[in-house]
Amino acid sequence: MSDGWRLFLISAAVLGGASALEKLFVPGIVPVAFADEPQPLWAVETAFVFRAIELIAAGIAIISFTLAMTASMKRRRDGP
Repeated sequence: MSDGWRLFLISAAVLGGASALEKLFVPGIVPVAFADEPQPLWAVETAFVFRAIELIAAGIAIISFTLAMTASMKRRRDGP
């Protein structure tokens, strides 16, 4: 398995893990400072950190997927 696919799988796992942890630790908390009802500051900050991890992992997954697919298609086109 090439490094691009490995990076894609790792970042996808981090994305899924951060999403699951956000649902587990701070369910129903919106990661913004304002909401309809008051929210504890620690929960808002925790949700914000999890959301930041999710977005960074998603960006890395998209970039690594694109690069891995490009390399794979180039390798197929050029032949063995």
